[in-house]
Amino acid sequence: MHRILNNTKGDRWIWLIVILLSVISLLAVYSSVATLAFKQGKGVEILLMKHVFMILGGIALMYISHKLDYRYYAGISKVMMIITIPLLLYTLVFGNHINSASRWIAIPGTGLSFQTSDLAKLALITYLARTLSRKQENIKDVKESFLPIMGAVCLVFILIALANLSTALMLFGVSILLLIIGRISIRQIAITCGAGLILLLGVIFLGPRRHTYVSRVNVFLHPELARADKSFQSDHAKIAIATGGIFGKGPGNSTERNYLPESYSDEIYAIIIEEYGLIGGLAVVGIYLFLLYRCIKIVTKAPKAFGALLACGLSFSLTIQAFANMAVAVGLGPVTGVPLPLVSMGGTSILFTSIAFGIILSVSKDIEEGKKEKSEPKRDNTGPNKIIVGEIRTA
Repeated sequence: MHRILNNTKGDRWIWLIVILLSVISLLAVYSSVATLAFKQGKGVEILLMKHVFMILGGIALMYISHKLDYRYYAGISKVMMIITIPLLLYTLVFGNHINSASRWIAIPGTGLSFQTSDLAKLALITYLARTLSRKQENIKDVKESFLPIMGAVCLVFILIALANLSTALMLFGVSILLLIIGRISIRQIAITCGAGLILLLGVIFLGPRRHTYVSRVNVFLHPELARADKSFQSDHAKIAIATGGIFGKGPGNSTERNYLPESYSDEIYAIIIEEYGLIGGLAVVGIYLFLLYRCIKIVTKAPKAFGALLACGLSFSLTIQAFANMAVAVGLGPVTGVPLPLVSMGGTSILFTSIAFGIILSVSKDIEEGKKEKSEPKRDNTGPNKIIVGEIRTA
């Protein structure tokens, strides 16, 4: 264990954030998973242990991915995209239908479901970071740069949006942010946004889940006109938050966990506020804001364009997802089905989130190693102990 801790590199604050979110997750999931345990005929402890193993597995993947040089991910970005597109198509046609959406495919022999959009987020962000960083010399060229980038963004967007519009919109937003940072022209960005808008309208009015999307938006905009069963989830989330007060009811004392659908996943933030109050809710918001701050520092210090774009895309993807989940819980947006990163009971989504954290830490590790190399004085080749004073080796 001591050896592992010594070999742990990267931003120490981000490691602390991961530990804090994991502890919050264990407390919140243990409190809110009773209804799921009852439905499945299992003990709460069994489901909690499964969640513990997922968190430990995620931390292990985070450690492994942060030990790899982040440049390695540029090499496999094309392969990831080649794998992702067929998987998204397979999910739409043959995936498991849960809550009227085909978002999951079963992993044979494990009893686990795999949400292909989680892989798609990693694949697209890595691919965009690689492509934008390598094509800076001819970044304005339509054929060489713009069309491959726009094609990848729009293709992944439509394949995810047909089953999971909220995730697709967040990923599209992160992609546009990367295009802006990557010096794509305003005209080309506008064309990409226009293409995305056309695809969005097609999904909303012609897609297989069009009725669900329209219903959720109507419930959000006109809750007073909605049927009780349509606004049930948002109503009980508001009740949980309202009864939490400033200090909350205390750990394990939630009552709305017995009524809220997905109280251990999509609506876990409402349970946190109910049990830990406004103070607990603000603490979680503060943790994610601090994560964004640390990631921005990594982006600004990254010496290479690929590392900066990669850390930027992944960090904004994580924080936008977090604030989207919390916004829905407090009634600032329609129901989305987006989990709270590293807090919600999410199975394989925890693993992919952990890999994203690991990649960000890999970029941070590279920055630290670069600083050490610059601070080391350069040795003279004429003698093992002679040092040339005043010379500094450049990265």
